[in-house]
Amino acid sequence: MTWNGDWVRLAACRGADEPDKLFVQGAAQHDVKTVCMGCPVRTECLAEALDGRIEWGVWGGMTERERRAVLRRRPTVTSWRQLLETARTEYERAYHRHSPERVRAVG
Repeated sequence: MTWNGDWVRLAACRGADEPDKLFVQGAAQHDVKTVCMGCPVRTECLAEALDGRIEWGVWGGMTERERRAVLRRRPTVTSWRQLLETARTEYERAYHRHSPERVRAVG
């Protein structure tokens, strides 16, 4: 899967009946995170929030507090998009190298 620059159009939350419910505060954010599960552009959304230092709402399956913690733990990251895109590429490369279909075909 490649990085999707047009991620907003594909976001699972895009069709939400009441968009304001996606930008709640406190414990209600944990309920909103379920919208992000299985979203095809979750990583792109998270990168947007981290790079833009967005301080409100749930983005990429993470609450405001969770994103602040990530930013504090990794203060030297200059591009979350680049970091997450690289991590995704490496994961997919490793996954395809070790997938059961690949192992059977090679073995």
